[in-house]
Amino acid sequence: MQVSQAGFPAPVIVSSTEDLAQLCARLKQEPFVTIDTEFVREHTYWPELCVVQLGGVSDVAVIDTLAPGLDLAPLADLLATESCVKVFHAARQDLEIFLHLFDALPRSIFDTQVAAMVGGYGDQVGYDTLVNAITGASIDKTHRFSDWAARPLSKAQIAYAAADVTHLRNVYLTLHDELEKQNRLRWADAELAVLNDPATFRPDPRRQWERLKARTNNRRMLAVLREVAAWRETEAQALNIPRQRLIRDESLLEIAAVRPQDSEALSRVRGVSRGFAEGKAAPGLLAAIQTGIDLPEKDLPRPPRKSDGAKPSAALVALLKVVLAASCEANRVAPKLVATSDDLDSLALGETDSPVLQGWRRAVFGEDALALLKGEIHLVVEGRSVRLVRSPSAA
Repeated sequence: MQVSQAGFPAPVIVSSTEDLAQLCARLKQEPFVTIDTEFVREHTYWPELCVVQLGGVSDVAVIDTLAPGLDLAPLADLLATESCVKVFHAARQDLEIFLHLFDALPRSIFDTQVAAMVGGYGDQVGYDTLVNAITGASIDKTHRFSDWAARPLSKAQIAYAAADVTHLRNVYLTLHDELEKQNRLRWADAELAVLNDPATFRPDPRRQWERLKARTNNRRMLAVLREVAAWRETEAQALNIPRQRLIRDESLLEIAAVRPQDSEALSRVRGVSRGFAEGKAAPGLLAAIQTGIDLPEKDLPRPPRKSDGAKPSAALVALLKVVLAASCEANRVAPKLVATSDDLDSLALGETDSPVLQGWRRAVFGEDALALLKGEIHLVVEGRSVRLVRSPSAA
């Protein structure tokens, strides 16, 4: 086995199905394997996988997924092996790629970014920062924005790709040990549940209108927006082009407002060219507009919850943020993992179905938040930190 200067196995390029099968057969026998991907997505809806990196005890492999004739079936088999943990850092995009490629998510996954947030390393900590904090090593991120579709891969690209799975082994072992000692592995498992759900990576086209945040209570406009946003999503997927390249958000919002019903009217919408309005895609878009127009009143979507006029007290939300920060600091866990801004708003509005009132979040922050809302705690500044103190009457 060749060893690199850093003490890790020297990386090898895998470009044949036979070599890939032999590599994956070895890695399936190991307790865990570290994984990363490199891809390009600037011109497509679906990411184009260019490289997969795998790290084992004696193997560091850079798989050239664009190699002619390469069959990735052995990789799919490795990813489906329950007994071998698949270790990623910030796994969402990697998992989306594998789900699209193999129609199945990897089994037994561990995300070191999630684990680091549970373990108190900060909010959405980057790989290079985490590697440095745990191992003291520095990662050269010069090739982060390389053109990974270009061939041949340079030596510098191969070294960069290999570093993403070699140091990750030590990061995983350290984090797993720390969380086990803190009795927080179940916290990490709870957060990883969303990454084990294919629906996380296959958003419902009919929910896409919600992300456009239309500032209106006009339910007919929202109905048209829902239909045209769903049309854009399915059309972009079918054509494999970015949704914004097909038609921009601003144009969809204007279409929902003015509701053009023919190509001439469509061409007058800001951001819509006459070529598009008279092209092959236009009939589908116009049909979607008409569907929204014709929808019965009872089936019209309702404005998102925050559009109903109920607004939380800004001062109360600010206090909840302080309590969240203090609670998370005391428990050494990242605030972003515990509660979102929407969670704090819902607490301030008196809602009781917030995620922060469930499971481990309730113990870390939820109980303190409820005590604040009941006037049962106060904040004390001690030196450079804030401490939460229960009122005597709440004891």
